Amino acid sequence: MAETPEIDTDALRETIDREIERDGGRLLRLIALSTALFAATAAIAALKAGSTVNEGLVLKTEATRLQAQASDQWAYYQAKAIRAAIARDNENTWVALGKTPPASLAAKAAKYASDETVIAARARVLETERDQRSAEADRLLHHHHLFAQSVALFQVAIALGAIAALTRRRIVWIGSMALGTAGCGFLALALLAH
Repeated sequence: MAETPEIDTDALRETIDREIERDGGRLLRLIALSTALFAATAAIAALKAGSTVNEGLVLKTEATRLQAQASDQWAYYQAKAIRAAIARDNENTWVALGKTPPASLAAKAAKYASDETVIAARARVLETERDQRSAEADRLLHHHHLFAQSVALFQVAIALGAIAALTRRRIVWIGSMALGTAGCGFLALALLAH
C-alpha cells in the first residue's frame, strides 16, 4: 500500500487554479467595466458641474453690476430730491420776505420732481433685473451642488472598484456599484432639474 495518494495532485491543483483564475478574471472584467463607466459618467458630471457654477457666477456678477447701477440711480434720485428741496426752500424764503418768488424756482422744483420719477423707475427696473439674475444664479448653483455630489459619489465608487479589483472581493464591488448607482441618480436629478 502506497503512503501517497494515487490522485494526480498537480493536475488537480492546476484545475483549481484555472477555475479560481477564470472566476476571478470574470469579476475583474466586471469591476473594470463598471469602473470605466463610472469614470466616463463622472467626467460628464464634472463638466456639467463646472459649467453650471461658471454660469451661476457670471449671473451673480451681473446681478452685482445691476445692483451698483441701481444704487447709482438711487443716489442720483436723492441728489434730485435735495435740489428740489433747495428750490422749494428758496421759494419759501421769497414768500417769507413777502415777495413773489421767481417762476424759475417753481419750474426747477417741478423739473426735479419729474426727474425723480423717471430716475426711480429706472432704478426699479435695474433692481428687477438684478433679482432675476440672482434667482437664476441661485438655481444654477443648486444644480451645481447636485452635479458635484454626483461626482463625489462616482469618485468613491471608482476607488472602491480599485479596492475590489485588488482584493477580488465581490462585496466591495457591490458597494462600488451601489455608490455609482447613487451617483447616477444625483446626475439624473441634476439633469432633469437643469
